[in-house]
Amino acid sequence: MGKTVRYITDDGSAFVMAADTTNIVSQMEAYHKTSAVVSAALGRLLTAASMMGILLKGRDDSVTLRLNGDGPAGALIAVSDSAGNPRGYVQNPVVELPLNARGKLDVAGAVGREGYLYVVKDIGLKEPYSGAVPIVSGEIAEDITNYFATSEQIPTVCALGVLVNPDLTIRTAGGFLIQLLPGADESVIERVEQAVRDIRPVTEMLDRGMTPDDIAQAALSGFSLEKLDETFTEYRCTCTRARVENALLSTGAEELTSMLQDCPVHVECHFCDKVYDFQKNDIEKLILKSSQKK
Repeated sequence: MGKTVRYITDDGSAFVMAADTTNIVSQMEAYHKTSAVVSAALGRLLTAASMMGILLKGRDDSVTLRLNGDGPAGALIAVSDSAGNPRGYVQNPVVELPLNARGKLDVAGAVGREGYLYVVKDIGLKEPYSGAVPIVSGEIAEDITNYFATSEQIPTVCALGVLVNPDLTIRTAGGFLIQLLPGADESVIERVEQAVRDIRPVTEMLDRGMTPDDIAQAALSGFSLEKLDETFTEYRCTCTRARVENALLSTGAEELTSMLQDCPVHVECHFCDKVYDFQKNDIEKLILKSSQKK
């Protein structure tokens, strides 16, 4: 399982959360058979969604991140519940690109540098909260930082990373998020900037055996921290046969009738690639149920 921890400074000026999402991203790669650069891109988005999910207050709340860039990977989607359990989907799971100028996986090249990051929070209101910001880099962490600064006016530092093995399995994945709290003065900002300037990449820290607690301490080195909580997370798809049946019912009796000639009907979940099969008699039962609802 993954693990996320949260700490606050003893003066209440800032908080940090750090996550090891290696198992989550590994499960995503196993489901979607992503190429290395797509694993890095969707893995970063899943990590961000997981941390943002934990920031939600309601038990049934959820957050959806949708990255619509102009790169060959197409749309990337990550959804997390309030316990930090994400699931994800990418339009084109296999993209092959040369390494970037720094010799790293070219995430921005796969995602694209033009487009939008959409954030939708379902927090139990009549309408979900929705925000959208232009992509600023395509590297995802910078785009998350820009979202918080632009849409929520919260000074934020975000770091995300995924290290992929030569055989395409996931070696490490994780991230951290620092946010300044109301009342933080310039000296706090300077100390945070100094700590972030000195910190090593997330994947390097994880690869050296550092835990989320270690990373949180490193991200706000120079501060005295108090641990708030820790959360264990996993890649969690919420699909069920009943939900798929409801989705088919929503298409109406006419559309269901047209499916009879294509039986058996195979419905695949985008998030976990599970396939639900519906035989002719299953569709006929749904048609009858749809007619009875009228």
